[in-house]
Amino acid sequence: MANKKQDNTNPRIADNKKAAYNYFFEERYEAGMVLEGWEVKALREGKVQLTDGYVLIRDGEMFIVGCQINPLKSASTHVNPDAIRTKKLLLHKEEIRRLTGKVEQKGYTLVPLNLHWKAGKVKCEIALAKGKAEHDKRDTIKDREGKREVERALKTHNR
Repeated sequence: MANKKQDNTNPRIADNKKAAYNYFFEERYEAGMVLEGWEVKALREGKVQLTDGYVLIRDGEMFIVGCQINPLKSASTHVNPDAIRTKKLLLHKEEIRRLTGKVEQKGYTLVPLNLHWKAGKVKCEIALAKGKAEHDKRDTIKDREGKREVERALKTHNR
């Protein structure tokens, strides 16, 4: 019962902040994940890194590669944890087929955006994304710095 309350208070497990900087998002999808028991325990403790992760489609199935889940020190002795294991994503076949067609187009890729809890299960939000050019990245930085300056000005004005 205590775990359910914990899941509802903070549904986000991890975010891929680099993804918004490197890609334009076209469409977003929510996929289930096939995990082992030690991985779920590590996720509850927040021992995950998504920044180097990407999604592959092989033989009509989707896999997340490069998502690192670090095992807890209290992992069982009979389990051999592999932190960078390729994990299977669960999506409907027709959605996978549609995404396969789009990924084969030039410039599109599938990127994991975040991991979150939903009804006690771990879900991965993925996006169909197109890579940003260098000048687009500079625009993103410029916008971010402009917003910070406006916030600073408002903060000093309100004092």
